Amino acid sequence: MKSFLGRKTELQKLSSEYKRESSFVVMYGRCRVGKTTLIKEFIKDKKALYFLSTSELEINNRNRFIKSIADFTGMPYLKNSNFDNWYDIFEIIVNYQPEEKKIIVIDEFQYLVNANPSFTSIFQRIWDDILKDNNIMVILCGSYISMMTTQVLHYSSPLYGRRTCQMKLKPLKFTEIKEGFRNLRFNELVSLYAVTGGVPKYLEFFDNNLGFFENIKNEILDKNGFLYEEPTFLLQKEVRETMTYFSMIQTIADNNHKLSKIASALEVPATKLTPYIKTLMDLSLVEKRIPVTEKNPSKSKKGLYYIEDNFIEFWFRFVYPYKSELEMENIQYVVDKIKNNLIDNHVSFVYEDICREQFVNQSSELGFIISKIGSYWDSKVEIDIVAIDNDNKKLIVGECKYLNKPMKDSVFYNLIEKADSIKGYDDYDKVYVLFSLNGFEDRIMNINNTRNDLILFDNNK
Repeated sequence: MKSFLGRKTELQKLSSEYKRESSFVVMYGRCRVGKTTLIKEFIKDKKALYFLSTSELEINNRNRFIKSIADFTGMPYLKNSNFDNWYDIFEIIVNYQPEEKKIIVIDEFQYLVNANPSFTSIFQRIWDDILKDNNIMVILCGSYISMMTTQVLHYSSPLYGRRTCQMKLKPLKFTEIKEGFRNLRFNELVSLYAVTGGVPKYLEFFDNNLGFFENIKNEILDKNGFLYEEPTFLLQKEVRETMTYFSMIQTIADNNHKLSKIASALEVPATKLTPYIKTLMDLSLVEKRIPVTEKNPSKSKKGLYYIEDNFIEFWFRFVYPYKSELEMENIQYVVDKIKNNLIDNHVSFVYEDICREQFVNQSSELGFIISKIGSYWDSKVEIDIVAIDNDNKKLIVGECKYLNKPMKDSVFYNLIEKADSIKGYDDYDKVYVLFSLNGFEDRIMNINNTRNDLILFDNNK
C-alpha cells in the first residue's frame, strides 16, 4: 500500500487555511484513522514545528516542547533552559523569523489537557495575546473524540470561537484506497474495504503477499494479532461504561436496528439508551438511518440504527461471537465460519455503500444534481439506493447485486414495481440504476439499448 492515500479534500482545506494571515485548525478523529499522516504530508514542505504530546506530567511535556523549539529555531542552548510557563515558550516561536509563515502542530492535544485541565485556558490566552496576529497557523490534533469535543469544540470551552476550521477525520473512502491496491480485483478490494473499513493503519497490516483470509487470521483472529482486541481498546479510551456500550453495539450487530428492539434485547427502557446512542453516533461507531424520502427527517419515526464502522461491524459479527474458540486457538474453525458467511452477512451490505459512493462520484457526469442520497424502506419494500435531484425533478432508484453471476432482467422489473411504492414524488421522473458485481445478462443489455431511463454500472470491468 502507498504510504499516503487520498485526502485530497482535506489537503485542499488545510492549504486554504494556510493562506490565511493566521488560522486555528482543530483536527480530531479516532485512533489510527490517519490524522498524523495527513498533517505530516501537509507540512512536509513548510516551516513547521511538530510536537507530539504524551501521557506524562505537564512539566515533562513542556521540557520536550522546549527541546523541539530548540531544534526548530536552531538555538541549542534552549535545551538547557528552564521555563515555568507556556506563555514565554510560545513567544520564542513568534519572535523567531517573524516575517516567515510558520505552522505549530500539537498532536494528541488531549494529553496536555489530561495533565493540566486548565491548559485550554492557558492556550486561549496564548492564542489571543501572541499567536493570532502573527502570521501563524496552529493545528491542534487529538484522538479522543469525546475529549476534543468537550474540551476544545464545545461552547463551554475557553477555546470556543477561536478555531477557523475544524476537521473530523474519518476512514478513507472506497475510491481512495483503490489507488493503493491496484493489484487487487474489484471484488477483492470490496472485501478488503468491508473488513478494514478504510482505516489506514489497518490497511497497513494487510500484507499484499498473503491471501485475504490469511491476513484476517494473522491480524484479527490470532490472540497476538494487532486487531484482536481493537474495539475494546477504542471504547476504553472514549467512554467510562464500556460494558454498556459494548453490549449495545453487539445488540445492533445481531440485527436489532429499532431502538425498541435494542432496548428489549438489553432489558432496559428505550429512554435510558438515548444518551448512549448519541455518544456512539458522535464517535462515528453507530449511525441513524432514515428513509431518504422523508420530508422531515428529524421528526421521522422510521429511524433505524446501524453500525457505521465496517471493521467494528465485522469484529462484532465474526470475532466476538467466537471468542471462546479463538482463546482455545481454534482459529481455523472461525476462519471457515467467516468464509461461509462473510459475503451474505457483511460484504454484500458494504457493497451497497460503495455503489452509493460510485453514483455520487459520477452523478455530475450523468447530468444529475444530487440533493440527497440514501436508501428507502417501508413495511413491505426495501430499495438499496434512492437519490433525489430536486433541480431536474428526477428520482433515481437503484439496486445492487453482489453475485458471482450476471444480473437477470427480473431485478430490473422488480425495481420498477418497488419504486412505485415511493410516495410524494409523482411529478418527478424516475431513473433506474443497476449495479452488478459480475455484469448483466443479454436481456438487460437489450433493455438498456431501448430505454433512456436505465443506467448500468458493471463492476466486472
